Amino acid sequence: MTAPEMPEQGTPAGAPRPGFATGLFLGRPDTDLLTGPAGGPRRPVPAEERFLARLREFCEKEVDSAAIERADRVPDEVVEGLKDIGALAIRLPRRYGGLGLSTHCYLRALMLTSTTHPALSELLAAHQAIGLIQPLLLFGTDEQRRAFLPRCVREITAFALTEADIGNDPFRMHTTAVYDPASDSYVLDGVKTWTTNGVIADLLVVMAVVPAGERGEGGMTAFVVEADAPGVTVERRNSFLGLRGLENGCVRLHRVTVPAGNRIGAEGEGLAIALAAQDTGRLSLPAVSAAAAKWSLKIARQWSAARVQFGRPIARHDAVAGKVSFIAATAFALEALVEVIARRAAAGDTDTRLDAELAKLFASEQAWVIADELVQLRGGRGYETAESAVARGERGVPVEQLLRDVRVGRIFDGSSEALRAFLAHDLIEAHRAAAGERGTAPGQETARAGKKPGAEEPAGAVEPAATGKAVGAGETTHAGKRAGAGKTTRAVEAAWIEESAWAGEAAEAHKAAAAGKAAPARDTAPAGDTFRTGDTVRTGDTAPAEDTARTGDTAPAGHTARTGDTTAVRQTARAGIPAGPDASAGRHDAVLDGHLEFVARTSRRIAGELAAVAAESGPEGEGLDGRQRFLGRIVDIGAELYAMSASCVHARALGGADDSPAELADAFCRQARLRVAESLARLGENTDAVDRAVTGQVLEGRYTWLEEGVVDVSVDGPWIAEQRPGPATGPGLRRVIRPAGTAKSARPSDETTRRTR
Repeated sequence: MTAPEMPEQGTPAGAPRPGFATGLFLGRPDTDLLTGPAGGPRRPVPAEERFLARLREFCEKEVDSAAIERADRVPDEVVEGLKDIGALAIRLPRRYGGLGLSTHCYLRALMLTSTTHPALSELLAAHQAIGLIQPLLLFGTDEQRRAFLPRCVREITAFALTEADIGNDPFRMHTTAVYDPASDSYVLDGVKTWTTNGVIADLLVVMAVVPAGERGEGGMTAFVVEADAPGVTVERRNSFLGLRGLENGCVRLHRVTVPAGNRIGAEGEGLAIALAAQDTGRLSLPAVSAAAAKWSLKIARQWSAARVQFGRPIARHDAVAGKVSFIAATAFALEALVEVIARRAAAGDTDTRLDAELAKLFASEQAWVIADELVQLRGGRGYETAESAVARGERGVPVEQLLRDVRVGRIFDGSSEALRAFLAHDLIEAHRAAAGERGTAPGQETARAGKKPGAEEPAGAVEPAATGKAVGAGETTHAGKRAGAGKTTRAVEAAWIEESAWAGEAAEAHKAAAAGKAAPARDTAPAGDTFRTGDTVRTGDTAPAEDTARTGDTAPAGHTARTGDTTAVRQTARAGIPAGPDASAGRHDAVLDGHLEFVARTSRRIAGELAAVAAESGPEGEGLDGRQRFLGRIVDIGAELYAMSASCVHARALGGADDSPAELADAFCRQARLRVAESLARLGENTDAVDRAVTGQVLEGRYTWLEEGVVDVSVDGPWIAEQRPGPATGPGLRRVIRPAGTAKSARPSDETTRRTR
């Protein structure tokens, strides 16, 4: 969809219908919600093709990625070149001077730039995903949009939220904004840490707390701040393990005067604005992760064919073949996730926020595993820098750089642990809301062992709600809490959950855990019981017992998958699993059907687990603190199921005479099913209680003897720096990007720093 077709974004009057992720965790996965519009999914519209071609040519001819890595800086001329081709305003509507291209095109642009050098994609994403553009499009006034959005075509923006003591808890924010009625302005004081683009930004979106007073309750509020305003100082540029060239810094605000007209939204709406901007931009990391996986596949293919050991290419050795297959299958799945969610988000008829969170979680975790596997596949060369390899006369392949760069994906934009907690909280609220709309206690409707749709219900059974109403599941904050304590914003479906005896067993397990007892035996085998070489399944051959045991259809899988009962394990594992990738094209379609059936079965099971937890936890999430790892496993299972579904849908969309997409989708689903089986087993067999006890002893100093005999070379200082408000004590480090030919010593004029196209 191009700019003329795109409505200006804003807070919708009515929430769109729930996305695929919501139904997946409610036990009702609907793959129709992943299906994109008709037409070739890999072929962008002509305007997007032209832009992406210009961007690729620029990256290949004008960017020296090795120089960026050495200098830890993106040259001014590269930034100016990106501006010239419109890369800073890909999705910005044309009426404000932008290109008005689709989210899908924007994500493809990030894939190109991130594989050129990740500092480029971080610059573009921080500007367009969480910088000024999204908050103004979503919450700004017409006057604010006309004033600031045209500047975003060539000026760089940054989002200043994080402080040294915030992490995932914005309610610890210390930056203040005090209203001055005499000047109708606010005075901002505070220090922001880890502000991406903060060193080179022309405009900042600053989050600050307005004190309560006569004007209202105040609260966290968003402001547009000129980066060169008096009192704004870039105190330092931060350095990281990877992402060299990233212009991330600490920004001090000392008595900075901001006109009231620069306030975005109302006082107290800052968190909602931050979350909305983050939601719309959360696909940036999945796109970058997919690009890393695609590049890794290219290197793995070329290297494992060229490197010969023991008389044959290393890819022909089984141990290496498993790594290559994993990289290929997962690269396909990550691209499928980005493709299907981006198209649904562009359509705008479903709420894809939970979908994007799942994609971010899954993609960032898998990209890290892929990078680690690629380093292992390359051996010593994988640990060697590209510059060192070139000096020896070999091809410079920056694999160690990839490992350093992708690692931050598990931290940026919500850490994996925080996302699991937030998603679990949302999903439990969804179950509680769905049960409440039906007038039942959460979990009650899932305790009917073996019941199937259409089966006769016992007297007094509650019928599924058919109102079609949607309810909210809460705004994300931290540690299982949500903004507004009980207020809900995420739309979820009041869905009827078809479940089996799993929910009843889950409830018993939860009660036992709460009482400090061992969980009752589950009909899954412990991970160690089902993954012993020679006893059970191997990746790519079959699926574990948990994959094929259907509730109410067969005996519980664990009854036939105990250690030593290898014949039963093999028989159960192979039941219903289709042939491998050498099957015919028609057979592959049946294979994908089988994987989607597995998704549906497992979806019902995790819905039952969540419903049981919802039945036991308090209305504000009480009792969940000790269940984060348990719930995290359920979220991870759901992420695998989502990726499986997206892979199958995307493979069918690619279609055509070439059956290779279906082969890759099949391979990924087989691998994912093994991971799901392990996570399912660990729902009942885990060390969570022991780990909590050990951690308590660690914190109390019981094991300090274990720390003896080493040298700690850490530089002494506080663990968390106290960021005191006040004037800057050192020189400002803000870097102004100048067009070619501008004298470096000249003070930038308004024409230089604020010109628009």
